[in-house]
Amino acid sequence: MKIKVVNSIASEGLNLFSDSYVVADDVQDPEGIIVRSSNIDVDDYPSLLAIARAGAGVNNITLDKAIQKGVCVFNTPGANSNAVAELVMVMAGIGARNIMPGIDFCRSLAHLEGAELQGQVEQGKSAFRGMELAGKTLGVLGLGQIGVRVANRGLSQLMKVVGFDPQPALENIHSLLPEVSLARSVKAMVASANILTIHVPLSGKTTGMVNKELIAQLPKGAMLINYSRQEVVVEEDVEQGLASGQLSLYISDFPSNRLLSNAKVITTPHIGASTEESEEQCATMAVGELLAYLEYGSVVRSVNFPTVESIPGDLVHTRLIMINRDTPGMIGFASQLLGGYGINIVSYLNESNGHIGYNIIDLSSAVTEEIITAINSHADVIRTRTISFA
Repeated sequence: MKIKVVNSIASEGLNLFSDSYVVADDVQDPEGIIVRSSNIDVDDYPSLLAIARAGAGVNNITLDKAIQKGVCVFNTPGANSNAVAELVMVMAGIGARNIMPGIDFCRSLAHLEGAELQGQVEQGKSAFRGMELAGKTLGVLGLGQIGVRVANRGLSQLMKVVGFDPQPALENIHSLLPEVSLARSVKAMVASANILTIHVPLSGKTTGMVNKELIAQLPKGAMLINYSRQEVVVEEDVEQGLASGQLSLYISDFPSNRLLSNAKVITTPHIGASTEESEEQCATMAVGELLAYLEYGSVVRSVNFPTVESIPGDLVHTRLIMINRDTPGMIGFASQLLGGYGINIVSYLNESNGHIGYNIIDLSSAVTEEIITAINSHADVIRTRTISFA
């Protein structure tokens, strides 16, 4: 199979592909794609079976088209969470202590020496007096794996931590330290947040959610940190909040022409997940997901397909994958059709996520093109494929 590599993917992941795969950045019409941040339009790849995103967000992939065409999209939640959480707390400390303007001030004194240099340092240092994180309230909007780690780290800085997530996943909440308070609404969470940090995925509901109304609910002089997605924040409203003093500082991982020259803005060059460890973990997880899908039809950590894992037994000759719209009667349709052709079903596994039905049907013999055509003729079948173990 052909695998297209988009962006820089760590070799630790790519080395997991065997010699039976063609893996390169110039592959045409691939069956699989591994990508980080570049945009991927499913329509550009007719033979595409799956996309593995080495990272958490998938807003760079045409997910609606992927669902319509039966293309499985994976991500790697948690693989980069430590890197992002660590940087968020570093940047909170940098902001709280006015480190960036302090560094710039020191660099401006490079032409001085001795007593003159020390005199200027002593005379100017009061302009960079900051605040301690300890005792301040950290508001964490979004309690996914990154948000949970940020919240827990806030406690280690002796901060009061309040978190909110509109749709919390139990596995993430279980990782939250008990000292973290859970708010019942965004309004309740931001009301006391001296520092508000954003960790929500980009969607129609979250686009522009940090706007003038939300900013107005923060304590005056609050710090805002965004290592989520640029579009989650309305930059014009942030600019106004900084000008009025409602916000004291905005720290972001997303450079913007509107805000780059603002003295109250600190921007990093989209490096939240840019560590050696994070990139290796993302790459190995993404490749593992892709290999399991291409070789066995197993689905783990997909954003558009239900989770389905199955190891074929010794009696399995062919594995038939049927992807369909989640409508009644599909299991009976496939079973009866295969039985009508005299095909023995060794095992049948079906899962649904409410939109997509995913079927792993293990057979004791091969299936003909006639059978595949008959299955594909059903109006609710999106796609089929076969994997031979003979």
